[in-house]
Amino acid sequence: MSFRTLDDAAPAGQRILLRVDLNVPMEHGRITDATRIERILPTVREIAKGGGKVILLAHFGRPKGRDAKDSLKPVAPELSRLLGQPVAFADDCIGEPAARQIAAMADGDVLLLENTRFHAGEEKNDPDFVKALAANGDIYVNDAFSAAHRAHASTEGLARVLPAYAGRAMQAELEALSKALEQPVRPIVAVVGGAKVSSKIDLLENLVAKVDALVIGGGMANTFLYAQGLAVGKSLCEKDLADTARRIMTKAQETNCAIVLPVDAEVADRFAADATHHAYGVDGIPADGMILDVGALSIDRIRSVIDDAATLVWNGPLGAFEIKPFDRGTVEAARHAAERTRAKKLLSVAGGGDTVAALNHAGVADDFSYVSTAGGAFLEWLEGKALPGVEALRKA
Repeated sequence: MSFRTLDDAAPAGQRILLRVDLNVPMEHGRITDATRIERILPTVREIAKGGGKVILLAHFGRPKGRDAKDSLKPVAPELSRLLGQPVAFADDCIGEPAARQIAAMADGDVLLLENTRFHAGEEKNDPDFVKALAANGDIYVNDAFSAAHRAHASTEGLARVLPAYAGRAMQAELEALSKALEQPVRPIVAVVGGAKVSSKIDLLENLVAKVDALVIGGGMANTFLYAQGLAVGKSLCEKDLADTARRIMTKAQETNCAIVLPVDAEVADRFAADATHHAYGVDGIPADGMILDVGALSIDRIRSVIDDAATLVWNGPLGAFEIKPFDRGTVEAARHAAERTRAKKLLSVAGGGDTVAALNHAGVADDFSYVSTAGGAFLEWLEGKALPGVEALRKA
């Protein structure tokens, strides 16, 4: 690894400021999905077992100043339950409330500090706020890849003033992404779906320069079909981005990247589960039709492309997977990739946006080599952008 990890750190007897992602979904004060908490448990346990004082830093929501509804206090009991040891809580992340609780810690204890975004200095990466946070620790560990694309005080600033290391979840993410895009085993294939080309222009332009084949599905594919002169009926389509789509296809030709578009589609008269639907070739989409999924021939073609791959990067669904039967393309392609992964014939890395939900829907999220829950940070990495929170952890 070109990043400093816990293997390079000595936490015993030290105050460890551990940046984590606890921005979990919550309803009526109860956590509805603890996946992000579960991801950080190995790092917390390792530091605690190694005799470090674990001081957790995290944000929650988008508060404008202190706001009780965005307090991290309700997270502490669930974290304690999953961790299997008490987790104390301090009602601020700096100043006397934090200092008092930290002074009372024994080696191996765990303390959760209040929402870093209650202070304006967090998102501004204000040097005085960084200094106030740093006063609480001896070592900084970042285990929140999902926040690494933001140059905030607790994600980037602290790494500049304290000895800084990647936690185990961060390390796993960096290793998986490095294997997928930085040093891949070829052939490498990317599957990119979702609604709009406009949100993934940088992603597509970066990928066509790095992968051997790019499968485009979802509403995005309609824009590419339209750019080739095909009618797409009432389908979601960004007609104003036809030139952009053509530019991406030209760049793909120049880099010997095969663009794989649907050859047929499931077309409905409206966006609803009980909508009348039929399969059509992409050259025969009716004027009042709406493309909601790739068709059977396209699924077979995608399976074939995956069969030829040694590495797969997946971002976004191939159709309106939330509504049956328009989940078929996403489910069948995902299950085929999972089968190849289980057979050790494919390294598969997925993440961003609706991808995790789509893979969970297909029942294969646990079968991919790595599934990122990072969202924006995962996308920016795929776009080839430097992530401030990651760059700060690089070895000199």
